[in-house]
Amino acid sequence: MAGLKLTKVKKRYGAVEVLHGIDLDIRPGEFVVFVGPSGCGKSTLLRVIAGLEDISSGTLEIDGRVVNEASPKDRGIAMVFQSYALYPHMTVYDNMAFGLSLEKGASKGEIDRRVREAAKILQIEPYLDRLPKALSGGQRQRVAIGRAITRDPKVFLFDEPLSNLDAALRVQTRIEIARLHERMHGTTMIYVTHDQVEAMTLADRIVVLNKGNVEQVGAPLELYSDPDNLFVAQFIGSPAMNVLPATLDTTGDAVRARIGSGQAVALPISAGLGFQGAKGHLGVRPEDLRLTEEADALLAGTVTLVEPLGEVTLVYVDVGTSEPIVAKLPGAVHLERGASIRLAADAEKIRLFGEDGRAIRADRRRVAA
Repeated sequence: MAGLKLTKVKKRYGAVEVLHGIDLDIRPGEFVVFVGPSGCGKSTLLRVIAGLEDISSGTLEIDGRVVNEASPKDRGIAMVFQSYALYPHMTVYDNMAFGLSLEKGASKGEIDRRVREAAKILQIEPYLDRLPKALSGGQRQRVAIGRAITRDPKVFLFDEPLSNLDAALRVQTRIEIARLHERMHGTTMIYVTHDQVEAMTLADRIVVLNKGNVEQVGAPLELYSDPDNLFVAQFIGSPAMNVLPATLDTTGDAVRARIGSGQAVALPISAGLGFQGAKGHLGVRPEDLRLTEEADALLAGTVTLVEPLGEVTLVYVDVGTSEPIVAKLPGAVHLERGASIRLAADAEKIRLFGEDGRAIRADRRRVAA
């Protein structure tokens, strides 16, 4: 197992800087997922780690060794690409053995053992004599993963490996990757994806990137339940967290947030922070909203769209803001477009953010800039 440490890593293409001083520690044996919108720098960061892109400044350490100038083959990494990158004229066996055959001192017996061991792990033994064109997309991706396994790397890198697969295969292959991490005795893995389900289910920790910066690093449920800022709050979770402009007031020892001219909701945050009349943002996840008849409900509005999904129903509600808010209600909910409804949420489920977008936490502290 090997850990990685990035210290103030920057990447520039000419005058354009795409990574702005990344600081990141990845522990040996961790499964870390990079997520973020298109163009945020997640694939560039992965390629920097792989040695496929030069570091403009800063240092990268793998297993305690600075590898800024090391070639990709000398970094102890193996990479699985989105496009599989298999040799079409080679059999599955030869594709998996090819990298090993280039290594000095690798005997034919050792190569055969490692190829067949990887094939067994990934359940592709029946396909070893086939060409890639005779395989399905999921089977090809398993071959690409198997080729990486045979190299016995210190670190696995995955660059959106499931994006070319259909929905059913994505689920199946995602489960196989999770099992692979267990079977590889905790080998360090770094995985890039834009799919939140992959990130939430695979990761020990998630790194949220935005415009070449790290917004937050944490366990999946930590990012979901306690985001550092509005960007993370709205990026993690589907549908996204509802965010509404609010005015903050203090009453006794409590902070109250008022949305528009509606009722104020008391929040478990110390009034000692001095919020009287301050502007901020109130955030509540769609799944934390519920229908209510209470006059002092958190939100009241008009139904604009209903999406029945079976286990849940998504209800879009016009509450007078620029965008409708979304309520994710359990089961089948029968509501007509144009109906007036009220929505409530438990105070502990509501998140508060300052005008600058940084989280204001219930433990009386504010996230540092």
